[in-house]
Amino acid sequence: MKFSLIAAIVVLALAQGSLAQDDLTLEKVGQYFEEMKNKMTLELTEIIRNQDLANQAQTFLEDKKIQLEPLATQIQEQVKTVATNMEEQIKPMAANVQALVQPMIENFQKQMEAVFQRLTEQTPAIGN
Repeated sequence: MKFSLIAAIVVLALAQGSLAQDDLTLEKVGQYFEEMKNKMTLELTEIIRNQDLANQAQTFLEDKKIQLEPLATQIQEQVKTVATNMEEQIKPMAANVQALVQPMIENFQKQMEAVFQRLTEQTPAIGN
C-alpha cells in the first residue's frame, strides 16, 4: 500500500509538473502572439509612412514641374531669339565668304579642266 501511495504521489507530481509545463507553454504561445501583433503593427505603420512619403514625393515633383514649366517656356523663347539673331549675323558673313571663295573655286576648276585636257591629249601620243 505504501508503494501504491508513493506511486500515486509520483503520478500526481508528474501531472502537476506537466500542467505547469503546459501553463509555461501556453504563456510562451501568448507571448509569441503578442510579439507578432506588435511586429505587424510596426510593419503596417512603416508601410503607411512609406506610402505617405511616396505620396509626398509625388506631390513635390508635380509641384516643381508646374513651377518649372513657365521657366522652360521662357528659356525656349530666349534660345529661339538668340538663334534668330545668330542666323541674321551669320548669313551676311556666309554670303561674303562665298563671294570671296567662288572665284577661287572657279579658277581651280578651270585649272583642273586644263590639266585633264592636257592628259587626254597626251594619252594618244603615249599609246603610239
